[in-house]
Amino acid sequence: MNWLKRFMAGRYGADQLSLALLILSIVLTLIAQIARVPLLAAISYIPLALCIFRMLSRNVNRRSMENYKFSMLISPLYARFNKLRRRFSESKTKRFLKCPQCKAELRLPKGKGTIIVTCPKCRNEFRAKT
Repeated sequence: MNWLKRFMAGRYGADQLSLALLILSIVLTLIAQIARVPLLAAISYIPLALCIFRMLSRNVNRRSMENYKFSMLISPLYARFNKLRRRFSESKTKRFLKCPQCKAELRLPKGKGTIIVTCPKCRNEFRAKT
């Protein structure tokens, strides 16, 4: 195992982009197997080769910059997914509304009837049914 540590010393290793490339390769391989498309199976090796190349690369600065750009590209998707997941998990106890004036998202308890809500952002008061 010592030889592996010595071999990987100074190399970039795994990151989010490498993991995404690996998952893409696996998904393409599965689709190629199900659809029986040999060209797609061959294409599925390209992301895998890029993943291995990135992991074994010694150009750490360049790989870090690539991962940073990928993270900036994918972070809005993560934020949207987390917001939807939170709304779904709290949907039994909370009601989500938008302020009619500033469009801020408000979270109100369910089952309180019609209440007067004050937006914490713009201090606008409006009636809402929970």
